[in-house]
Amino acid sequence: MSESDPAEFRPSSPKPFRRRVRYRGTHPRKFEEKYKELDPERDPETIAKVVASGKTPAGQHRPILVGEILRFLDPKPGERGADVTCGYGGHSEAILEALRPGGRLLALDVDAVQLPRTEARLRGLGYGEDSLVAKRSNYAGLANVLEQVGWNDGVDFVLADLGLSSMQIDDPARGFSYKHDGPLDMRMNPERGVSAKTWLAGCRVEKLARALAVGGDEPRAESLAGALVDAGARGMIETTGQLRRIIEGALPRHVDDEERKITVARVFQAIRIAVNEEFSALEAFLARLPSCLRAGGRVAILSFHSGEDRRVKQHFRSGLRDGTYRRIVQDVIRPHPAEIADNPRAAPAKLRWAIRAAEMT
Repeated sequence: MSESDPAEFRPSSPKPFRRRVRYRGTHPRKFEEKYKELDPERDPETIAKVVASGKTPAGQHRPILVGEILRFLDPKPGERGADVTCGYGGHSEAILEALRPGGRLLALDVDAVQLPRTEARLRGLGYGEDSLVAKRSNYAGLANVLEQVGWNDGVDFVLADLGLSSMQIDDPARGFSYKHDGPLDMRMNPERGVSAKTWLAGCRVEKLARALAVGGDEPRAESLAGALVDAGARGMIETTGQLRRIIEGALPRHVDDEERKITVARVFQAIRIAVNEEFSALEAFLARLPSCLRAGGRVAILSFHSGEDRRVKQHFRSGLRDGTYRRIVQDVIRPHPAEIADNPRAAPAKLRWAIRAAEMT
């Protein structure tokens, strides 16, 4: 044996003992302390229990209709596609696996907080620059991003999941959820636009009532708008908790708990849609979508709101009539009851697809 001390003969250092992560006290106040599943590597047992109970672990997202989307988009080795709302990257991960070897995926997301995390997660799974191109952009800007990356002739397929991600819902700091008190923000891109708090403060009753009716299908849009504008003028809406209490307080006494909860959810949804100008973004995306697809290219769009689904349906039907698309789905595709039981957040999902014509007229 040489005088040197080869690594194989050195005693290995014992791994430091780590205690199981526990809550601070019996009733933690901070969101980060309540939800151990926010860091899955620290407590995999908690993750397993949450998933087994049919819930989504906090800060994570369970992709919806994955099998159906893969069967339709049919990504093949060597093709290139775009997931224009990649979120946590669940759909992207499944697509990237199908594109091996030689395929490439463009992953877009407007969320400046989530995209770096998702890119790091997918890179950690072995998807380098040769297979994954991640760009921060609203999905309405797909055509511009394709030009930036040199994919001027488009892609073989496009996936758009229009739903709010679980990471956004579960983080009180983002201000999307009425279940946890937090700053009233609701911006999908926290670096742009105005917060929900600022938007509400500048709303007239007529504008807010229209937003509640169009974005939330809210039957009490006018009375709720009056109450919210009045409270906002008096500086009473600073947090999601305050917004929820004002909505509940504006409802008639005979309204039961279930209807009260549904009303709160509708109002939060409507304000979020207005703050992020979601319908305008969808219409801009649809207008340029055909030019982003190669001849025979496939597109699948997953929506969670009747207004979104209606716009997608009308776009596909119009495109079929004028020859832009050669085939579209006849009946909307919904999650199977088993998937909804396993993941309740899948319940409102609606999937529609279309195939671009070989030549557009």
